[in-house]
Amino acid sequence: MKTTFLIFIKLLLLASVLAPGGFSQTKADTTIQTQAADTTKTLSESIEISGPQIEWNISAGKLIWSLIVFLTALLIIRYISRFLEKIGERWTNLRLLIKRVIPVFRISSWTFAIYIIIAGILAPPIETLIAVTASAGIAVGFASQDILKNIFGGIMILFDRPFQVGDKIQVGSHYGEVMQIGLRTVRVVTADDSLVSIPNSEIVNQSVSNSNSGEFNCQVVSEFYLPIAVDLVRLKKIAYRAAAVSRYVYLNKPIAVIIKNEIYQGRSMLKMRLKAYVLDIRYEFAFASEMTELVLQQLLKEKLVTEEQLAADFYNK
Repeated sequence: MKTTFLIFIKLLLLASVLAPGGFSQTKADTTIQTQAADTTKTLSESIEISGPQIEWNISAGKLIWSLIVFLTALLIIRYISRFLEKIGERWTNLRLLIKRVIPVFRISSWTFAIYIIIAGILAPPIETLIAVTASAGIAVGFASQDILKNIFGGIMILFDRPFQVGDKIQVGSHYGEVMQIGLRTVRVVTADDSLVSIPNSEIVNQSVSNSNSGEFNCQVVSEFYLPIAVDLVRLKKIAYRAAAVSRYVYLNKPIAVIIKNEIYQGRSMLKMRLKAYVLDIRYEFAFASEMTELVLQQLLKEKLVTEEQLAADFYNK
């Protein structure tokens, strides 16, 4: 501040010399040269004073320590996250709880690590920090609008909690188990064992269907199209027993058999929906496959339907 004030005074004196009605031309020339030399000297001193201070703020030692802290945090966070994931997979009853803790742990750990680097190691003056933050914020805001949308979307998902890690969700055409909620994307494992990364900005701007809402069990629906003349009483008994004896079924919740009359491939058909809950959301597709096999086999065995009636070309005649 003192150096800046001296420069300001020198400039005022210089301006007064150049103003109309000032000294004579010869004296003015001499004064201008003197004032210019003094101003140059003052500027040089200012540069010499501020130069070492800037160099001290971003010294090589501080940069090295910042890099060490960053890499250490990266390794620790990655190791602990993988360790928690393995524990969650091994202890089934704690899987959902542990996996929901992992995103919060990552964000909290990175926030703490960044705070240590900025406040503890670099320790910039508050004026410098404000200026750099403002400049960086403007640059990042213009250059990374989509990334910022995803980051804010990830924060909204963590606080609003429309779903959590371990839930089965439907987002657009993608359906599967949520494996990770990040600041940029949500990763979902589909029925084909494909890992799909969905940007957070897309998730917060559309409807999301949650199958289990934080519980281990979820409802599974198996659908069957059958002839209109099938014996409904025996059909419902076969479907109910098939679900009740499954090793995947969760019997604390009801099993329902719903029958509707629909037009399928131009013909009047019975549509049966067998609804039951599984013990674990990961048994969903195995249970649906088992229901289809057991029900159709029993229907053929008791001759409630024939193979010709189940064939697709039978209804196209």
